[in-house]
Amino acid sequence: MRIVFAGTPDFAVPSLRAAAQRNEVVAVYTQPDRPAGRGRELTPSPVKREALLRGIEVVQPENFKAAVSKAALRALQPDLMIVVAYGLILPQSVLDIPTYGCWNVHASLLPRWRGAAPIQRAIEAGDPESGICLMQMEKGLDTGPVLLSQALEIGANETGGQLHDRLAALGAQVLADGLGLLRAGIRPVPTAQSEDGVTYAHKLDKAEARLDWSQPATVLANKVRAFNPWPMAEAQVAGERLRLHAAVALDETHDATPGSLLRAGREGLDIACGEGVLRIRTLQREGGKAITAADYLNGRPDLRVA
Repeated sequence: MRIVFAGTPDFAVPSLRAAAQRNEVVAVYTQPDRPAGRGRELTPSPVKREALLRGIEVVQPENFKAAVSKAALRALQPDLMIVVAYGLILPQSVLDIPTYGCWNVHASLLPRWRGAAPIQRAIEAGDPESGICLMQMEKGLDTGPVLLSQALEIGANETGGQLHDRLAALGAQVLADGLGLLRAGIRPVPTAQSEDGVTYAHKLDKAEARLDWSQPATVLANKVRAFNPWPMAEAQVAGERLRLHAAVALDETHDATPGSLLRAGREGLDIACGEGVLRIRTLQREGGKAITAADYLNGRPDLRVA
């Protein structure tokens, strides 16, 4: 099959590799190079780097509003367009170009967590599972019928980064299954999404990472997991701002003011919350690297409290 692939971040790379197996990827669409790093140099996306390694033509339009952009896609005569975290909304006029339309690999069990940040929102909400949906794209935001899906259990201490990597691999697997069916002449049966249970995974905002100690410890522990590795939870602890890499909620009652340091030892820093206690296990001081609570206390012996 002649496939056009559209994707941008690391999450999409395993799916590109799956698409390139036993199919002809005639072009890869990805976001234009963006400034990155301290030098703010223009940097190609992970998908562009993978495409160039494979010798695949790379196309980087700002959008598909111009007629010339649609004409260029039509000239590729694609059987199918595969979209994975591309970052652009595709108009119906683009979705209609490929023979079999456009497939999207989405990192949630639709209709739960439509939108930009389904992986992090699932952890933040305390969901027990996530998964991958291979969806036939339509004009709405992640509203199209589901072709294939597979669930995946979220680990009790799993971070956003860890779940991201597992779902990226699972997405490639589900996509490969769908492509195998299509090559065999079997079109996956589209199943309309339920009208019940629709939730939206809004884009992450760095301001969300500032923890509010008046919230329950379970809520804060989920935020710490969800926002690792970005934007990384941060909070005022013992008079300084720390970034929190790992923490767990303790089901413990207290009458202390939220944000108070209750205990500090090798097991962690125990902070009073609106409900329960948050034990910080791994943290990062400004300008430093991630360290254990025990190592942190070596530099802050004044904080050791029983």
